[in-house]
Amino acid sequence: MSTAPQMPSASFDPARLVADHQAGVWRYLRSLGCEPAQADDLTQETFLSVLQRPFTEYTPAATSAYLRKVAFNLFITLQRRSGRVIAMENLEELNVAWERMASEDNGEEMLGALKECFALLTERARLALTMRFREQSSRDSIADALGITEHGAKNLMQRAKQQLRQCIESKLIP
Repeated sequence: MSTAPQMPSASFDPARLVADHQAGVWRYLRSLGCEPAQADDLTQETFLSVLQRPFTEYTPAATSAYLRKVAFNLFITLQRRSGRVIAMENLEELNVAWERMASEDNGEEMLGALKECFALLTERARLALTMRFREQSSRDSIADALGITEHGAKNLMQRAKQQLRQCIESKLIP
C-alpha cells in the first residue's frame, strides 16, 4: 500500500475529506463490481484506514487517487479472503478508464452522461436494464416481461450496454 501524501496543512478537516470524496470512492468501488452494501462498507473502511494515520492533502486529484488506491487494496483483500479469482488486467483497464473519465469530479460528469444516454435508449432496453441492474431480475423474468425469448433478452441488454458505452464515451472522451 502506498503512503499518504505528507505536506504540512493546518486546515485539514476529516469531515470535509469524507464529504468531498465519499461519493467518488463509493462509485469507484461499484465500478469494480461491489454490491451497494459492500461498497458502503469498503468506503467506510477506506476513510477509517486513511484517518487512522497522519494524512495531509496535496491536491484534490492526488487525494482522490490515494483514496481510490486504498479502496482498491481493501477490495482486493476482501476478494482474496472470500476465495474469488480476480482478473487483474480488467481491473487495471478499469482504473485507467476511471482516471481518464471520472477522477476529477468523483464521477459526477460520467453519472450525468449515463443518465442522458440511458434516456436515449428504447423503452424496452431501459426496462430490461432496469430490471437486471436495479431489481436484480433474471434474464428469464426479463424475457417474460418483454414477451421475448431469454436469448432475445440477453441480446437486447448487450446491445443496450454497448449503446450506453458508446454514448458515454462520445460525451466524455474528446
